[in-house]
Parts: sequence; C-alpha cells; structure tokens
Amino acid sequence: MNRPPADAPLGLFGGTFDPIHNGHLRLAEEAREALALAGVCFIPAGNPPHRNAPRTPAGHRLEMVRRAIAGNPAFSCDDGEVRGTGRSYTVLTLERLRAAHGDRPLVLLLGADAFAGLATWHRWREITGLAHVAVATRAGHASDALPTALREALGDRIGDDPAALRAAPAGAIVRFDMTPLAISATEIRAMLGNGRSPRYLLPDSVVDYIAAHSLYGHT
Repeated sequence: MNRPPADAPLGLFGGTFDPIHNGHLRLAEEAREALALAGVCFIPAGNPPHRNAPRTPAGHRLEMVRRAIAGNPAFSCDDGEVRGTGRSYTVLTLERLRAAHGDRPLVLLLGADAFAGLATWHRWREITGLAHVAVATRAGHASDALPTALREALGDRIGDDPAALRAAPAGAIVRFDMTPLAISATEIRAMLGNGRSPRYLLPDSVVDYIAAHSLYGHT
C-alpha cells in the first residue's frame, strides 16, 4: 500500500481518552485512509472546558494513549495539553501546532456531534483559520442539521473532496464516512467498576495498564 508523503496533511485527534478504546483507534485509521493523511496525532486533553474533569489523571490517560498507538507508525501523541496548566482550549493547541508545523496542512478530526457543537467552543471562528476540519459522519448526518450560527458561518465550506485538505494549510471542512462502532468510554468505565472485563473493546496493552494501576475501580 502506498503511503502519503511525509508532508501530506497531518490529522489531529483530541479527546479525554478516558480510556482510549478501539472506536477511537478505528476512527483515526479510517480518517488516515479516507483523507490521505500522513498520520494522525492524538492529543489527550489536560483540563477540558466542555465537560466535568476526567475521571482519570492526565498522566495515566496520556500513557494509555501511548500504549494504544505503539504498534502503528502512522500514529503519534502530543502531550502539550497534559503538560499545560490552564484549560485545554482547542484553539490554543492549534495555535501552538500551527507555529510548530509552519504551512503544513493540519486537519482537526471531529465526530459529527462534536462538530455540531463547534459554535460553543472558545474562539471557535478562529479554528478554521488554523486548521482544516474533517467530520466523521454516518448516514443521515448532513450539514443542514447544523445549528443556524454554524451553518451560516461555515456551510459553504463543507464538502466531501479530500483534495481540499492539500490545497491550503487550513480553511476547508470535509466530511468522511466512518464505520459506526458502539463503543463508549462511559460504558467501559461502568463495566470496569462492576468488575466486568473490557477486553476486545480496548487494546490489550490498555487493559493491562488499567489492571496494573487499579483504574476505574478495576483491581
């Protein structure tokens, strides 16, 4: 299989990853193939602003990501948000990565639900000036279902051609299809808390790390 050149667009995949699971990994892999990305960089959140504090300390979540992606040379991990002391605002992370990568195309990977809520994010109108956005969609998820403010601001930029991601460093919004996997970090945490095995929902390396550190009530 031909690999994209090293300077091809780089995918950026943020999340609490509490814990990272096979649904996260499959989304990243399908995005890499569908969008011809050079790779995908996972960015564990340190102190996310849109939800309660993660159940697990950032250091553990970072290590679980590192272990989960260790076997895939196209995957990498950025610890900038974990090392930070303030809120993990996406726009600040993108500013930092844009400064580091110059004019290389950067592609923020989002699920359809996260994209629909983009207008509630800190300095959200600046995000597409710093990176492209790729939206993982399922059948029936279309741009006309977006909130009015988001549709009016971005509707004419939403398309389906991955070539738009290579034409400029930022600015495009591209949808790509993904295989729906009903795997939930919330349900995995509950499963572990009830003493049930999460094996085959998570990489074995993550299952073993959770057991070794007695995370989520698992002993």
